Amino acid sequence: MSVAELDSNEQLRKAWKEANLVPLWESPTAHKPPAPPDPTYLWAWDRVRPLIGRAIDVANPAAVERRVLTLLNPKTRGPEDEASVRTLAAALQILLPGEKARPHRHSMNAIRFVLEGEGAVTLVDGKPCRMEYGDLILTPGWCWHEHEHRGSGPMIWLDVLDVPLHLWLGTAEFQPGPMPEMPATVPDEAFAIANVMPDITFAGTHSPVFRYPYADVSQALAAAPRARDGARRVRYVNPATGGAAMSIMDMHLMEIDSEETRPFRSNSNAVACVVEGSGESRIGGETIRWRPRDIFTLPQGNWITHRAFGTSRLFVTSDRDAFARLGILKDEYGNNAS
Repeated sequence: MSVAELDSNEQLRKAWKEANLVPLWESPTAHKPPAPPDPTYLWAWDRVRPLIGRAIDVANPAAVERRVLTLLNPKTRGPEDEASVRTLAAALQILLPGEKARPHRHSMNAIRFVLEGEGAVTLVDGKPCRMEYGDLILTPGWCWHEHEHRGSGPMIWLDVLDVPLHLWLGTAEFQPGPMPEMPATVPDEAFAIANVMPDITFAGTHSPVFRYPYADVSQALAAAPRARDGARRVRYVNPATGGAAMSIMDMHLMEIDSEETRPFRSNSNAVACVVEGSGESRIGGETIRWRPRDIFTLPQGNWITHRAFGTSRLFVTSDRDAFARLGILKDEYGNNAS
């Protein structure tokens, strides 16, 4: 039957289907208002900490690649979804004294934010990075990294990776060790003085500094002026560029007090971890209360405010840099309710 002989809608639709054509005007998304924002989800530390400890009984880094429990959002995830919030996957990793997590590398960017313990070291392209509470360790895409625990007591840290974005783009790749011999890295001491840089050329898009000590970041945060939303906030940057410490992912440490922050909405997504203090956040139509080491999501499209019961600090990892590089980042500020 020729196209001219299709004399009914039923025949026409059948022909479209056979040709793998779909009418755009019947799309559930095209030319329609956006779907409501995803809701937030909070993982309370006092609930997940005992369950992390039980992972010791069933997984050993000598047998599995990493002893990790991924934080999957039950409100938004699909059957094969590995996201905590749209483009980011958060997880908790635990390492015991004397254990080693063998070297590997992957295309995905990752950060490690220390929540418990001391004495562990992450080696990034062979460069040792000490791990203490509140420290941020970068393991950028395609950097070799391994973990060793040389102290006492369990070490637990928050992992955040851009895995969901790479899965969607088809760029997720993994390479096991052994690690080849690596060229010498620039020591962090070369970047220890503000506004002074080594006179060399840096390759790559990530920071040459892999460890950001909490003590140093705290000092900068205490001196920072208030941002537009009323919180104090500092950004973890690449000293060679002044931009985000890693491409795609962006990290900030913010301090809030008892006065509610100005409402803020972004089309970027974030995962927040409570470093100090307690408080509450209004995210969309939901209010959540949080305490130290709690982890919660800040999904795109939600109006967000924070209020501390005293003074509190939040470590926030987002996909803002990816959105900014694509030219699609959108931030909005509202007014506090009177």
